[in-house]
Amino acid sequence: MTIKEIKDKGLLLFECISGSRAYGLATSKSDTDLKGVFYLPRSEFYGLSYIPQVSNESNDEVYYELGRFMDLLIKSNPNILEMLASPADCILYKHPLMDRLNINMFLSKTSKETFAGYAITQVRKAKGLKKKIVNPMPQKRAAVLDFCYMLEGYTSVALKFWLEKRNYSQERCGLVSIPHAKGLFALFYDAESKFNYKGIAVNEAANEVSLSSVPRGEQEIGYLSFNAESYSMYCKEFKEYWDWVDKRNEDRYMDNKQHGKDYDSKNMMHTIRLLQVTEELLKTGELHVKRPNREELLAIRSGEFEYTALLAQSEALIQKIDLAYEQTMLPESIDHQKLENILIEMRNELY
Repeated sequence: MTIKEIKDKGLLLFECISGSRAYGLATSKSDTDLKGVFYLPRSEFYGLSYIPQVSNESNDEVYYELGRFMDLLIKSNPNILEMLASPADCILYKHPLMDRLNINMFLSKTSKETFAGYAITQVRKAKGLKKKIVNPMPQKRAAVLDFCYMLEGYTSVALKFWLEKRNYSQERCGLVSIPHAKGLFALFYDAESKFNYKGIAVNEAANEVSLSSVPRGEQEIGYLSFNAESYSMYCKEFKEYWDWVDKRNEDRYMDNKQHGKDYDSKNMMHTIRLLQVTEELLKTGELHVKRPNREELLAIRSGEFEYTALLAQSEALIQKIDLAYEQTMLPESIDHQKLENILIEMRNELY
């Protein structure tokens, strides 16, 4: 099922503009994100082809089946609660049945964990993005040999340097593992290529060192240490970095490079926004999607603040949230049974 089919078949229940435009934080470069709610025809709902949500290829248009929408509301999902609390000028369509759902039915102390918890996750994400922006990785992946070292007395030297100094070829080397010494190998050298040693690594794409069959009586010329844990961690970071490069929004990335603060400023803007919304929600019992401090938040978006200052602001907001949580008038939890009954009534009327 596609979004067009949902609309053509009259299955749409709710549609709204979301994201930066709903928050009042849109700029000239902002896209228009859409979210919606639909219901499945009776046969598909009762049958084997339940579809929880539908989205377009860019994922900036996402529509949730009514049951999935209710489930996420009950779980205090921030994005879904914001949908239900959409400003009037952002609501494009609303079926009369959707009036049965009021945002106050879904607000409770649980919202603190979902909103603030999500914001804290965003802080960690921003730190990770800062690391990627500040520390770009070369396109060519390092090889196993780059994580190998030769023991020399009480120290070690890089394998590549050790080989070059002796004019040795890694392909003529043979390794034998040493019992009870993880990552340590005896290294043999076959200058005349008599023994068909496998070399230290089969090729540059190898993920581990190679072991060779060494004739009895051959004398090792040194001991090699391979740091497999560091190599594995490096490979993971390498993949994550180039996956990020492949998927990143280039306009957003260039904005971050231009303001020179070396962090994802849009990410930090939404982190501060979420924390402010959480404090306000706990204090007032109301969820306001459109933000009154557009200038402050867009200044963060433009990179006008130091990263350390934004982290300090985040920590201060978290402390305020903890205090507001102790004093909030929000209920401990929501009435699941009541909400389930409403969902059943809505389905009965639709069918």
